[in-house]
Amino acid sequence: MSNEEIIEKARNAVLEYDADSAVEAAEEAIKAGMNPVDVIANGFTKAMNEIAAKYEAKQLFLPHVVAASDAMTAGIDVLNPYLEKMGVSEGSGLGTIVIGTIEGDIHSIGKDIVAIMLKIAGYNVVNLGRDVPVKDFIEEAKKHNADVIGSSALMTSTMVNQIRIEELLKEDSVRDKFKTMVGGAPVTQDWADKIGADIYAENASDSVNKLKAALN
Repeated sequence: MSNEEIIEKARNAVLEYDADSAVEAAEEAIKAGMNPVDVIANGFTKAMNEIAAKYEAKQLFLPHVVAASDAMTAGIDVLNPYLEKMGVSEGSGLGTIVIGTIEGDIHSIGKDIVAIMLKIAGYNVVNLGRDVPVKDFIEEAKKHNADVIGSSALMTSTMVNQIRIEELLKEDSVRDKFKTMVGGAPVTQDWADKIGADIYAENASDSVNKLKAALN
């Protein structure tokens, strides 16, 4: 099976909500010596973007998005050990990032890719998952002595919860201890400025570049 065929298998696995096939595609990619990032970007992520577009167009429903995301996660879990080998070892001093999808939002499309790319770049990443209560962002950041709290919102109705992170940090008198990063499809630089977030990341590569600038 060629590299292109493996990538297409990864893409179809997500489109067909087939976690077993996603795992197979990931395993075949490893055997073929492929770059895991290529499989993720051109296979799994490409498919999830298609799913997201169909969801926004009301051609699919939330259970479809969750099933597709679960398939993607199954494949990425296989690739993760190889991704981590590509990055700097944990504890390199680059920083610790606590990241999650904001409360009320179960999407994990972009957030998981951001987490992976940050790991590859050498950061210690604590991925809290999706539908994360606002207070958990703060508690986990304190627990892990994080440098940055990153929140993703994929719906305009859940963006408002990103404001609560800023408010809770101030209420706990720890706002100056952490930098905050926001992202997600409806999120913009204007929104980040409005709520007082330190960093707006448009995509995974943008998050890496801006974190390097912010932490250095």
